[in-house]
Amino acid sequence: MSTLFSDYDLLSALWMTIKLTIAAAIGSLVVGTVVAVLRMSPVPMLRFLGTSYVNIFRNTPLTLIILSCNLVLWAKLGINLADSKSPDFFDTNNFRLAVVGLVLYHASYVCESLRSGVNTIPLGQAEAARSIGLTFGQSLREVILPQAFRGSIVPLGNALIALTKNTTVAVVIGVAEMAAMLAKVTEDDPGLLNQAFVASAIAFVLLTLPTGLLVGHLGKKLAVKR
Repeated sequence: MSTLFSDYDLLSALWMTIKLTIAAAIGSLVVGTVVAVLRMSPVPMLRFLGTSYVNIFRNTPLTLIILSCNLVLWAKLGINLADSKSPDFFDTNNFRLAVVGLVLYHASYVCESLRSGVNTIPLGQAEAARSIGLTFGQSLREVILPQAFRGSIVPLGNALIALTKNTTVAVVIGVAEMAAMLAKVTEDDPGLLNQAFVASAIAFVLLTLPTGLLVGHLGKKLAVKR
């Protein structure tokens, strides 16, 4: 096992997975919230845009999305997300492109998680907000979204766990995370493959199990009482 840490930099691969998870989780929450607002908008065109976003990205394979970010955004359109003169340009650029792909994909699931939270709110609350003169935006900000976030803690936590596991797809554009470490061990030293799989499995359990326990606890503690 010590060879994995010394020759294949297991801790660096684990740290890359954590960075991908944190960056993509923040981006997905922001974009997913915006898309959820579009889906709940009283304007038909905005609802159409929100619905189209969810249907397109939720039904497109994540591998294809991340590859497209690399082959289309960078290779074809020349969009650089890092300083092209930097010595680690490719590593940084591919990392950020992977984050973009993960955000685009998982924002659709965040949107649907928030909509499930909105569905737990009695219709009378939205009607009461309108009756006292609140605009749609004010109703969202003051009444609907605060309760929706509380009601969707468990679905959002499940989306975060799925995101953590899906960071392995970033290997397709050369991001040096846990799946890349496994691929390198497979190619260079197959005798260590079993140890590498065990180490990788333990790493993902350590990342996802506490998240699941915390989400379950918060879901019960912060549930909106009816």
